Amino acid sequence: MMRTRPLKVALLGCGVVGSEVARIMTTHADDLAARIGAPVELAGVAVRRPDKVRGGIPAELITTDATALVKRGDIDVVVEVIGGIEPARSLITTAFEHGASVVSANKALLAQDGATLYAAAEQHGQDLYYEAAVAGAIPLIRPLRESLAGDKINRVMGIVNGTTNFILDKMDNSGAGYSEALDEATALGYAEADPTADVEGFDAAAKAAILAGIAFHTRVRLDDVYREGMTEVTAADFASAKQMGCTIKLLAICERAADGESVTARVHPAMIPLSHPLASVREAYNAVFVEADAAGQLMFYGPGAGGAPTASAVLGDLVAVCRNKLNEATGPGESAYTQLPVSPMGDVVTRYHISLDVADKPGVLAQVATVFAEHGVSIDTVRQQGKDGEASLVVVTHRAPDAALSGTVEALRKLDTVRGVASIMRVEGE
Repeated sequence: MMRTRPLKVALLGCGVVGSEVARIMTTHADDLAARIGAPVELAGVAVRRPDKVRGGIPAELITTDATALVKRGDIDVVVEVIGGIEPARSLITTAFEHGASVVSANKALLAQDGATLYAAAEQHGQDLYYEAAVAGAIPLIRPLRESLAGDKINRVMGIVNGTTNFILDKMDNSGAGYSEALDEATALGYAEADPTADVEGFDAAAKAAILAGIAFHTRVRLDDVYREGMTEVTAADFASAKQMGCTIKLLAICERAADGESVTARVHPAMIPLSHPLASVREAYNAVFVEADAAGQLMFYGPGAGGAPTASAVLGDLVAVCRNKLNEATGPGESAYTQLPVSPMGDVVTRYHISLDVADKPGVLAQVATVFAEHGVSIDTVRQQGKDGEASLVVVTHRAPDAALSGTVEALRKLDTVRGVASIMRVEGE
């Protein structure tokens, strides 16, 4: 039997995502009520610019006082889609204090200070759901938190930023340089006017912190994530990748150490074999590859951003939280019982693809090989091409600690016969 008194929802932010949330709540009101077991009512919308026209939202619901809205006391659920650290953090904790559960899409806040939000939610007996914070419409957070809760996850590797994947895909398939591909992404609306958060890996790093924390039941903050952007990736790198049967993606990689005693989280460009499922992810799509003990290999794929896809994830959380409200229950909270340390990037075991500009004369390869041996790094393959006294030497290593590989590169730079290091890239997914 359906409850007649509606559950009241406060919406913080009414931009691209917030406006879609409001639209879906209105147009699908009957379906949402049937799925929840009670009607849901949009009780207020907090915005910065009240004079902006917002179709379908009654003017009396608009307010610039977000704090007063979440303090009303009759709000059941607060949907936060304003982003950033403050005032979002204060508004969310205030919502918990006044008896409201929270649905958020705020990856930056969750990655930087998720522990504070979890603690406040638990203290006041409320829910904190955030499916929309990672990979847009793709169901990912809830499968990791709930469907795989009985399994042991060993690795999560994915493409979690659509802008960077669009740029790299264009470079791969058209031969375009980075700047040209970025210009196209901007013209099509995939890249912001200032794309720094995307192309330098900040956005993906926040998502990696969230995924690692859930997957390994430990606290991983944004500062724990190694981050390397993709602005230095060149057309020549793609040419080298193709010779190896690979392509290049900006990957978020979260791993449990082989001994199970630590975890790592990192974001950087990497070559991956064309046979790997992530290699076929095109344009602005996202995909996340999960490896677990019992479940094996799983792939989650779909649109990772945009108003409607992200709103879909928000509404899914809203339904779940409202159901919990009706049943006077809460869903899963923070699971950080393992308290595993996060290892630095230097301890991560990786492979390198290194392209060197060297003098084309006898003994150069022997010098280079000696440097690798002195740093305990084994060489997998070497390819050399020379002309007119100059040569290109491409070395692919076996797996070794990243610190040893970085030390090798620094030593190579000091050789008189090495004119320069043209490119360095990690190789993943093998």
